[in-house]
Amino acid sequence: MQRTKNFPNDNENLKTQTEFSDVAGIKHLTEEQREKLISKYDTENVITGGKGLVQQISKWIAVAMSLFHIIAALFGRIPALQYRAIHLAFVLCLCFLCYPAQRKGERMVKPVDWLFAGLGIISSGYIAIEYSKIVFRAGTPTQLDVIMFCILTIVMLIAVRRSVGWSLIIIPVIFVAYAFFGRYMPGLLMHKGISLMRMTSHMFLGTEGIYGVSLGTCATYIIVFVVFSAFLERSGLGDVITDIAYAIAGWTAGGPAKISVITSAMFGTISGSAVANVVTTGSFTIPLMKKTGFESEFAGGVEAVASTGGQLMPPVMGAAAFIMADMLGVSYTVVCLAALFPVLLYYSGIFITIHLHAKKAGLAGISKENLPQIWPILRERGHLIIPFIVVVVLLIMGYTPLYVGAIGIVLVIAASAIKKSTRMNLKDIIWALEKGAKNSLSVSISCAAVGLIVGVFTITGLSGILSNLILKAGSGNMYLTLFFVMLLAIILGMGLPTVAVYLLMTTVAVPILIATGIEKLPAHFFIFYFGLMAGLTPPVAVTAYAAAGLAEANPTRTALNGLKLAVAGFLIPYVFVLAPEMLFASGTIWDSLYVFAVTFVGVVLLSMSVEGYMIQKMPNWQRILCAGSALLLIHPNKITDFIGFVMLIFIFLLQKFGSKKAKTT
Repeated sequence: MQRTKNFPNDNENLKTQTEFSDVAGIKHLTEEQREKLISKYDTENVITGGKGLVQQISKWIAVAMSLFHIIAALFGRIPALQYRAIHLAFVLCLCFLCYPAQRKGERMVKPVDWLFAGLGIISSGYIAIEYSKIVFRAGTPTQLDVIMFCILTIVMLIAVRRSVGWSLIIIPVIFVAYAFFGRYMPGLLMHKGISLMRMTSHMFLGTEGIYGVSLGTCATYIIVFVVFSAFLERSGLGDVITDIAYAIAGWTAGGPAKISVITSAMFGTISGSAVANVVTTGSFTIPLMKKTGFESEFAGGVEAVASTGGQLMPPVMGAAAFIMADMLGVSYTVVCLAALFPVLLYYSGIFITIHLHAKKAGLAGISKENLPQIWPILRERGHLIIPFIVVVVLLIMGYTPLYVGAIGIVLVIAASAIKKSTRMNLKDIIWALEKGAKNSLSVSISCAAVGLIVGVFTITGLSGILSNLILKAGSGNMYLTLFFVMLLAIILGMGLPTVAVYLLMTTVAVPILIATGIEKLPAHFFIFYFGLMAGLTPPVAVTAYAAAGLAEANPTRTALNGLKLAVAGFLIPYVFVLAPEMLFASGTIWDSLYVFAVTFVGVVLLSMSVEGYMIQKMPNWQRILCAGSALLLIHPNKITDFIGFVMLIFIFLLQKFGSKKAKTT
């Protein structure tokens, strides 16, 4: 069918990317197929167990959880420990209803799941109910406290294994064992051992362990923004984003791949999961890329690398960004502003590499008559963007993310009601409340489990010991130390969620980086970036494997294509460590702009070197020269900048005159 300039005025069918898929002859995925793909590749995604009554119970518990947090955000003044305990009780209950035990390939809620859900409510709810007495005892545990701590720890670890996987259960168990049996450890790792009573006091009765900063951030900021994202998704903003991307880039060389980059970057602001981002946007961009001439592995790599960067995209970044703001003691706006230039460079590198790849392969864009137009999109559904804009403005004005997220939810409902075609009904609102609560489960339970690890670090002094060992391995050399920290973040990120990696690395690696003279903000961003990049790094490149599944491509080659596209992403963290001006952490605005501009030129040259194409194809020696020029420009130093620009001019002249000579012959 021929696409018209006007869009359908139907509440249930404002999905114009589906129409476009039909125009292009592409079979799009159903919602059920998307959910299956996400479940297959993303262990953090919710798998709802049971049907009928069980499903209804889990649904209404999730709705109650979202409403509790929204009301608390707007009106509540609950003490931190009590509030976090209520949050964890909700999380543990839902975890066992949404991630039931699997028997013979079937996930159904059994009596044992109800038992664990009840124990989770009792053991964490105990803190909320007994809060006044616990405060009066000043952290001195009773026998009942010890019993409840043991129950909570066991139930929590089982929930982690169900929702995240074995990797995040093995590490806390090792650390807790280290706390108890430290007297048997060799050399520097030896300590006198921690008693169960002291562990209970530290881990359970205060905000140093399970109910620490990480779980606190989840219970306040993160869940509210996850619910906000679910409302944005249900309102149809994702479809608006997709259509705008089609209109902007669809007609250019390699247009479908550029659409993937734009949609994944913009969709990343309303999605906290890289794999969910891959499946949501990749289900139509990957087939479209393949249809217009891109290789399967390259198409999958584009979607994987573009979706990975979603958690770096302000203003609604990944969960770790909220925790970072708390860790640094700065407003969330500061973190968003610091993320701006690095993420622009990250996506610029991908975008330029795609463009060069398409030019080199002679791949054309999509016919304009088959593409949507921006003004009809904005006229019909532009009002759905209003809540997003208001949230950004409120964050810039300095309002707390907790308040802004709650206000954003109300605004989404109000904005959708402007037109009948987009109006959210009660069913849509309940869906968003349920989806938001369930989407927050894996992050919350991960933060609670990491709280055990962080608690062991603080109670045993292990962080200081490990920091000294890595400093010695780095021999005092900042570049070597950064390299070791990068490797550690990537290795941890292969088996752990981004939030868990970030929290562990803040305990172990941030003190090391600060000790070498690196400022706090760049140090935190450095580990945050490489925790994310692990999703693209073989052999456990989960994001790339999800994209490969959609592209029907070889997973390893897809991951390698993703690494090639993201090569700038592995260098950008070194730039802002050496030049904090890029994060607006020092210097003037002009210093920040200078570092960004020069690094941007370096990223462009790096993309040209990777693809071997500038004005025409490059011989290998020119590619090497181009890579050298790129690295000199990316390295923040006035002397290297000058040499890099001289080399750039030389390469450009070679390409220019070589192109003219080729035309005359």
